[in-house]
Amino acid sequence: MILGIDIGGTTTDIVGFKNGKIIRPLTIKADDPITSAAGALGKYTDQNKFKLSDIKTIGITGVGSSYIESGILGIPVQKVDEFISIGHGGKFLSGINKAIVVSMGTGTAIVQVDDGKISHWGGSGVGGGTLVGLAKKILNTTDIEIITGKAKKGSLGKVDLTVGDIVNGSINTLPSTVTASNFGKSLDDASENDFALAIINLVCQTIGIIAISAARATNNNNIILTGKLAILPQSKAIFTGVGKLYNKKFHIPDYSEYSTAIGAAVSVF
Repeated sequence: MILGIDIGGTTTDIVGFKNGKIIRPLTIKADDPITSAAGALGKYTDQNKFKLSDIKTIGITGVGSSYIESGILGIPVQKVDEFISIGHGGKFLSGINKAIVVSMGTGTAIVQVDDGKISHWGGSGVGGGTLVGLAKKILNTTDIEIITGKAKKGSLGKVDLTVGDIVNGSINTLPSTVTASNFGKSLDDASENDFALAIINLVCQTIGIIAISAARATNNNNIILTGKLAILPQSKAIFTGVGKLYNKKFHIPDYSEYSTAIGAAVSVF
């Protein structure tokens, strides 16, 4: 087997490949990088009922990978640049050879994939950390399931300002329903459910617009979304809406939340 481990700022992801097929990934909370990597490996082998001796090598990536000097529990590791892992993961999962790949973790990283060439395009401090931080202050919770559960019952009409709120109709090609200002309305009678949806909308729309800029600058039509934010119940509709405005297509492949760990493994095949 070959494993990939992504040691991030808040979580560590691990995934294995056997005969070219993905074996049930998992995520654990990341505290100390070395401890979390070893803990993830131990939990993963136990969960999937195989031995450490079954593992040929481990591709490691992420901000915490710099703390791993040699192997993990006696298994050799190969360090993989995080942007390379992001690109390989997005390409492998989507099957698209030319695209912008967006990794939405605590913050957001954006790379361009052009067949075998992977290059870092840019990024943003807006990401999952932003969503959780705003929810903590506004909703008094950092639990993603609670936040998304509230958002399912929310409406943006009392929180976000739209083009239609400012002018009578549309502006050029922008329809009246397009967001003119996130949180620009914030009425006194807006509920927690409304604010929960508005927080998710703010984060996803911001990332979406940055990704659109990257796609336009690099002449790409496809944008591959990866990371934990990609699988939120509200994400697909928000990103699809942004894509339609600019005639770009967002893709959320299976296992997208583990894409960077998958990319690390693919890099050492």
